[in-house]
Amino acid sequence: MNIKELANTVDLKVATELFNPDTVITGGYTSDLLSDVMANAKKDYIWITMQTHLNITAIASLKEIAAVIVVMNREINKDTLDKAMEEKITILTTPLTSFQISGKIYDFGIR
Repeated sequence: MNIKELANTVDLKVATELFNPDTVITGGYTSDLLSDVMANAKKDYIWITMQTHLNITAIASLKEIAAVIVVMNREINKDTLDKAMEEKITILTTPLTSFQISGKIYDFGIR
């Protein structure tokens, strides 16, 4: 499944832009601890988090994350969105909790 299909399938809102919408998602990682994501997330993974600060763009760029999903409709500050646009990092949002969106994505075959 690619980023565009995922966004449409689980009804995610696009907060930045769908950069590289045809990127195939190879897995996912759910964590709010940045050091944990740095240690365990892989290239082309979806990262699910409640974090909205500027550092999520640095981690996503470093790990070559396919897209970041921010849960519970948390407001993302302008600096984070601007940096994500600059770095070409797709940020998506959902009203669901981390647990709920992780389960949905897993059900759609992203392991």
